[in-house]
Amino acid sequence: MNLTVVDMHTGGEPLRIVTGGYPAIPKGTILEKRAYVRDHLDHLRKLLIFEPRGHYDMYGALLVEPDLPGADLAVLFMHNEGYSTMCGHAIVALGRYAVDQGLVAKQEPFTTVNIEAPCGLVVASVAVSDGKAGAVSFESVPAFLFAGDRQIELTGYGKIGFDIAYGGAFYALADCHQFGLEFGHDRLRDFVDAATALTNPLKAKFPLSHPDHDDLAFLYGTILTDGKDAFSGEATRNVCVFAEAEVDRSPTGSGVTARLAAMYAKGEIAVGQTRTFESIVGSRFSGAVARTAQAGPHEAIVARVGGRAYYSGRAEFIVEPDDELGRGFLLR
Repeated sequence: MNLTVVDMHTGGEPLRIVTGGYPAIPKGTILEKRAYVRDHLDHLRKLLIFEPRGHYDMYGALLVEPDLPGADLAVLFMHNEGYSTMCGHAIVALGRYAVDQGLVAKQEPFTTVNIEAPCGLVVASVAVSDGKAGAVSFESVPAFLFAGDRQIELTGYGKIGFDIAYGGAFYALADCHQFGLEFGHDRLRDFVDAATALTNPLKAKFPLSHPDHDDLAFLYGTILTDGKDAFSGEATRNVCVFAEAEVDRSPTGSGVTARLAAMYAKGEIAVGQTRTFESIVGSRFSGAVARTAQAGPHEAIVARVGGRAYYSGRAEFIVEPDDELGRGFLLR
């Protein structure tokens, strides 16, 4: 078995793009393709994402045949737990990749790349100058605040306030100071423990729903913020802990979208205002409310999020028949 990949990163967050070796995926909707890959080809996700070729926080993208009219390409996202519904850092990387690989006709100063994700159609705009692709921004599906100003009692932390917002995936949002944490002072491990302590009981006790499809209605993770939600000229920091306690090195594109939806619903940002969102490693995305929208019964927004992606490598992976560890394992 031979699998080929191109590795990129957006704001430090890896993206392993599969370029060859996967079996053909049956026709169907993007959510049907996601279910097929999950049920029949999950051993390949483990091979690419897990050790010894990947690591606990690796992230992957499998390009599949689009189903939506007007889509230039379609993508399934992979991580340590399974398959997500939206990934902004991957969209930024795939926008540049699509232009560089000629998957779309190159235009200056901006090339549009329509990307079908499990959550719906995401429109990326790739800056192109002298034939070279640069920064990428995207507008995702309508985002909304699902539940605002809720509270839960957490063992070891006490009463914690949180929101739940949708930005292509559902996230719990909480101020890190409630957990006694401060960006730049406390260990990443402490942020991971706090986020997980909030995510797990919410998954068990807080039912979610999405107007488009039940497969979208699950809590992907928790984003701990610095509490600077009200509009200002300064950057706001956050860390996203998603899937099986995986840590996003970027500010998290779908997470920024969810935060913008919550901010707008609470009157903390207006249409057209741009915020800067900073990650745990200091990388930055821009984020703005492009316009208002509707998502079933929810008052929603369409966010515009922007960042930069870079290439980091190319590889061909093999598995020898008697190499059991080579099929994938995780340590942390």
